[in-house]
Amino acid sequence: MLLRLLLLICAPLCEPTVLFVTVSPSPPIEGNSMTLACNTWTPPQTLDPPPQKLEVQRQFCFYKDGLALGLGWDSLPELRIPTVWREDSGSYWCEAKMTSLKVIRSPRVQINVHSIPISKVSLEIQPPDGHLMVGEKLVLACSVTGGTGEITFFWYKGSLGLKLDMKTQLSLKAKFEIPAVRESDSEQYYCAAENGYGPRLSELVNITVRIPVSRPVLILRAPKPDALVGNVVELFCEAQRGSPPILYHFYHENVSLGSSSAPFGGGVSFNHSLMAEHSGNYSCEANNGQGAQRSAVVTLNITGRLSARDPPRSPPRPAPQQTTYINSQALKQLQPVYENVNVVSGDEVYSLVYCTQQERPATAEEPSGTNIEDKVSWNSFFFFFCLFAISLAAPAAYGGSQARGRIGAVAAGLRQRHSNEGSEPHLQPTPQLTATPDC
Repeated sequence: MLLRLLLLICAPLCEPTVLFVTVSPSPPIEGNSMTLACNTWTPPQTLDPPPQKLEVQRQFCFYKDGLALGLGWDSLPELRIPTVWREDSGSYWCEAKMTSLKVIRSPRVQINVHSIPISKVSLEIQPPDGHLMVGEKLVLACSVTGGTGEITFFWYKGSLGLKLDMKTQLSLKAKFEIPAVRESDSEQYYCAAENGYGPRLSELVNITVRIPVSRPVLILRAPKPDALVGNVVELFCEAQRGSPPILYHFYHENVSLGSSSAPFGGGVSFNHSLMAEHSGNYSCEANNGQGAQRSAVVTLNITGRLSARDPPRSPPRPAPQQTTYINSQALKQLQPVYENVNVVSGDEVYSLVYCTQQERPATAEEPSGTNIEDKVSWNSFFFFFCLFAISLAAPAAYGGSQARGRIGAVAAGLRQRHSNEGSEPHLQPTPQLTATPDC
């Protein structure tokens, strides 16, 4: 009896026990949890016996690369690790205290944590439309929709790939910021990410840095120094700086005259036909969507009306050619002079018409014989010129045929006077020509 009792007690202790570690899931995936279990099985009394868990009253401890995991010795034969990464790959084993004097160690097992390659990389920007003012902050957020483990992010500028920054972190998204953008930051941007399987690139994103318009300058361009009613004035407005397109508005005394756009920047012109009430203050305004700027006020004074002989914007006429006379007596000017006298009654108009000749004094070199014939011919010219001037002086109110009759009477008197004077070289001015209804 006593021998049988000893055999029953010693049998479990004398049986050889083998420990081994199992992991689930297998293989573990980076970023997920992993569970280690310490298992045992007895020598092969049967072929391939199934593993059996050790009794729970015993103590267990798990190790990785010689370091104890968790809280050390515990009564549970399992250890759960909430999140594993690729650096958690290594050599694992477990130990069990079968009695107070005996500790059993399992063989080492190599566990490799697997990672998932990056599947897609995208670049998000703030602001979303990619339009910023100079001095505003630009945020470039690079993200991946798939992939595990440590991910290294890269940011690039331009199609040539100027490297801006890089970050390595255990996350699917990383940000790069430009605190205050400049005009030179208008460019294309992209990012890349990799977690050991090679980099993946995002699409290109356009960033536009807009410059607010500067204060425009207004210039008034008139055809003449004095602005007259009927003139067309050109209003030219230009902002020296500002991202296009720029919209310009023109104002007279803060009342809008019209607008014009400069799609590629620069200035614009606006033509304005002047009226009497258009004197006053003019200004213009430039706006490219980043804030409007108003020019200084320009004052325009309209001094008079445009005459019929001075039409607006008429091209300059060439100076009249001066006729040159050879071997003849030079004349200063021959011009009819009109002088209106009192209007009597009805349609009767009285005018004085004078024809004057100013001769150049004869010089000593000129022979006296050669000048008389010239003077006579010039007197004839003066005579017919006076007739022409008289015909122009006749009032239109008398009618065509009636006026020709009066002119003919006057012409006959002058012709008789000219024949009586003979070779008199000087044509005397007609003292007075009176046009009456009875002539």
